[in-house]
Amino acid sequence: MASSKPEVGLSKRASGPLSKKERNLSVGALEKALLRMFPKEDAEEWDRTGISVGDPSRQVTRVAVALDPTVEAIGEAASRGANVLVTHHPAFLNPPDKFMPGASAAVSSGAVVWAAIESGVAVMSFHTCLDASPLAARMLPDALSLDWSGCVLEPCPTGPDRGYGQLCQVRKGDAPMTLEKLAARCTSVFAQVPRVWGDFDREVKSVVTFTGSCGGVIPACLREHVDCLVCGEVKYHAALDAAAAGLSIIDLGHDTTELPYTGVLADAVADAGVSADCIEVIDQSGNWSHPESTRL
Repeated sequence: MASSKPEVGLSKRASGPLSKKERNLSVGALEKALLRMFPKEDAEEWDRTGISVGDPSRQVTRVAVALDPTVEAIGEAASRGANVLVTHHPAFLNPPDKFMPGASAAVSSGAVVWAAIESGVAVMSFHTCLDASPLAARMLPDALSLDWSGCVLEPCPTGPDRGYGQLCQVRKGDAPMTLEKLAARCTSVFAQVPRVWGDFDREVKSVVTFTGSCGGVIPACLREHVDCLVCGEVKYHAALDAAAAGLSIIDLGHDTTELPYTGVLADAVADAGVSADCIEVIDQSGNWSHPESTRL
């Protein structure tokens, strides 16, 4: 029987007497503050960083945070009084060729831009500059209780502490750790069964974590004699070659590994000076459903 999808909604950030006092911020000032935490220089050349839609001079009222800037997310943000939507993924990479209403960018390439302008919601995104940031680097290692060495396999030109692919070790207290046990830990942490390629009985000592699409990190894993790659997404033939070379892979799902970024972004928005009472997190965890396997 298929499990029902949770409704997309928003959750209010925790607040209390120690919450930072709200200060008047323009949309442009919020962007500048976030760019200090996630510099554009750390982003890939093909990426889009910062404001893609909106008036930088407008004052921030409330801020919604999401993984993806969908038409639905913009509507949810506007319905809660937010006039800024901060996301991980950008609204577009290549400029839209037309701006028309639509259910999604698949229907109309400028549908998200149209919805944002019509709703008065500014959209700003921090994609690969967030992926490469020290704030994001600890997310998967900490979630999986791995010891991160501080080393990244694909460092950015801007510094050795910024980049992709965290080289980790299994903690002494968890040894011996098998691939099966590590996969079970992933299931427990993310409440979702991952895809696993490798011998379940194999002992795992070294692990590389990589959110989203793991790109070209596999050759670096092999050079470092890594036992297992835990990632958000891997292409089939890359996994095939990696397995033949002795690298086990745990594929968690692209969005599964990046949904926690909404918490990182929400904290960053608060650090920029927006009151915790004025920050909402859009829940986009219900995009995929996982029906139970049945025999007919």
